[in-house]
Amino acid sequence: MKVSVLVPALLGLAASVQAVNIEYTTVKGFFLQDETSTDPSTFDYTAVNFGLINRTYPTDHLLKHLSDYNTLTQWERFYHQVRELNEWSPRDVEYKVLFLGRHGEGWHNAAESYYGTPAWNCYWAELNGNSSATWFDASLTNNGIAQALTAHTFWQKEIDEQRIHTPDNYFVSPLLRTLQTANLTFTGLSLPKGSAAFNPTIKELFREGISIHTCDHRHNRSTIHSLFPSWPIEPGFSEEDELWNGVTAETSDAQDARSAKALGEVFFTSASSKKDMFVSVTSHSGEISSILRVIGHRAFSLNTGAIIPVLIRAKKQGDQHATTSSVPWTVSAHCTVPPVTSASACVCPSSAAPVTTLLSA
Repeated sequence: MKVSVLVPALLGLAASVQAVNIEYTTVKGFFLQDETSTDPSTFDYTAVNFGLINRTYPTDHLLKHLSDYNTLTQWERFYHQVRELNEWSPRDVEYKVLFLGRHGEGWHNAAESYYGTPAWNCYWAELNGNSSATWFDASLTNNGIAQALTAHTFWQKEIDEQRIHTPDNYFVSPLLRTLQTANLTFTGLSLPKGSAAFNPTIKELFREGISIHTCDHRHNRSTIHSLFPSWPIEPGFSEEDELWNGVTAETSDAQDARSAKALGEVFFTSASSKKDMFVSVTSHSGEISSILRVIGHRAFSLNTGAIIPVLIRAKKQGDQHATTSSVPWTVSAHCTVPPVTSASACVCPSSAAPVTTLLSA
């Protein structure tokens, strides 16, 4: 029996999301990842200076009086350009550079490759693991650890050679693979004098798209705190995961509403918010894709462990009150026993009817 897992039926279920009325725009012309000619599948952020385009800026002339002008790096001149954009923008406009980092390879990624995507989606992903691996709130594989350490090495190279301005704020998804990736990427870097310390805020709304897969089910707050006790967890973070239930899943529209709310809690946060121009968000492929949709960026898939910066213009709209949107969620039918697989679809054995209930691992 064929099971449709990619186009599930809509139910009368919805998530209510409050968001400040902000319009986001990608400011193009600064990064290769903004250009349609850049192929995401072959993009290597470590080979192209995070994708920063080698170009002049309108504000370069303001720096020519400096004695070391001829030795300023591309990132130093870019930082000045963003600072000037903020200084000359009205109060209701902010510019920030978001460093969107995808976690390194997790055990769920390895399992999907092993079983194949159709079988993974409609059976194996609903379990906590198999006899050799656990993918409930998946941790990093050895390859994923290596990818995060590659990011660490590259950040240090950019600090030493490009004198890049390191993030003023750090945020990380609460799922284990992102927590581990952020820790390996940023802990122990030799940061420039005066830089913000790496002390990331664990933020619920930057998590992966919430599906019925157990890899999207986070550990409880107490466990997360015990693993990273010095990292602040945002106010209101629940002990149990109240968003995942193994039965219903976010639609893209629901996730985009969540991403917009998350971004609204990064922009316009204080009177000095314009000074916190560089922001790191360690997250997931699906959530980064959602953020890119919200800010009007072209689709750009990241390999595990990859990082892209984007320059964002945020403008508050006329109504400054928070708005509430209600977006339907979905259910997905899945098999109760290992499926018969094919390259393009998942098929349950004839004796096994698909279900829309939580599977026991």
